Amino acid sequence: MRTNTWISRRVALALAAGLAGLIAAPAMAQAPEPLDPPQDVKVAYVPIMKFATMYVAQERGLFEKHGLNVSFERVKSGTEAIAFLTQGSVDVGGIAIVTSLWNSWNRGLDVRVIAPGGLEPMENSPTALLVRKGQASDIADLKGKRIAAAGGPGSGGEYLVAKALERADLTIRDVELMNIANPDMPAAMEAGSIDAALAGTPFSDQMVEAGHAEVLATDLTPGLMTVAFVASGQFISERPEAAERFVLALTEAARMMQGEDYLAPENVEAYLKHTTSTEDAIRKGTPVVFDPSMQIPVDGLADVERVHRENGRTDYSDPIDLSKVVDETFTNKALETLGN
Repeated sequence: MRTNTWISRRVALALAAGLAGLIAAPAMAQAPEPLDPPQDVKVAYVPIMKFATMYVAQERGLFEKHGLNVSFERVKSGTEAIAFLTQGSVDVGGIAIVTSLWNSWNRGLDVRVIAPGGLEPMENSPTALLVRKGQASDIADLKGKRIAAAGGPGSGGEYLVAKALERADLTIRDVELMNIANPDMPAAMEAGSIDAALAGTPFSDQMVEAGHAEVLATDLTPGLMTVAFVASGQFISERPEAAERFVLALTEAARMMQGEDYLAPENVEAYLKHTTSTEDAIRKGTPVVFDPSMQIPVDGLADVERVHRENGRTDYSDPIDLSKVVDETFTNKALETLGN
């Protein structure tokens, strides 16, 4: 049975300590001078809370402090953002890491992960694997069952289902994966057309409160990075000074969002301006985890790639060279500047 040995030790230790001690860490290197004249940086992003470091950096003047004029363009999906990146119309994308990206990277897509988005909580994740009452008492009982996951094969949902199944030495081939949108899962569970579902709030709550399902497994991938900030190769190679300051501002923002500061009025205002969430949902929901050191969990990415590849969702069979995927230059520079 595999375990999540790739979880960032830094994230785990930070969370265990309440994250407070990292905020006051002394600087280890001189901060770069603001760019003069300021440089424009265009970002295409999916408006979700996992990109909130960017919202805070924008609204609290961190990009401006470093000589960046950052403009945002909302997109419906990471696929749309990737299209803009390859066309050269944006410099950075805030996207989910899905199977199509791995295939594109293997074919030479010239974009790199330059910073993490929000991470899965170390505990009390809002996403869980639910089972229809009476269908299973443990994960091993799911063999041959119908499991719903939004996006179906190759999706992030499939990855999480696969991680749950690994706990019982099962694979995605041992179940029938069904592509059902999250809002449709409660009705499907009630009708008995599915046996289990991978869902988050409020849909998981609806199924449990109605008495149709119960939680079988949660905290499937503590500390996992499912979304990231990716930059075009052109931006990285031709304007590295702008990329360096962009990631530095994100890291500074992450440190303004730890502990009780997550719900600081200035931060909540930034969240609401750039997402479709409500203040009530933000205050009552499980806080998104942001690593104050903003290190890219490369081992976790490798695990995502492995699962999709072993599930037969990629168009290649050998492990991908992660140098085609990740550029840690800028997160490492931010850490040198801000310290641990």
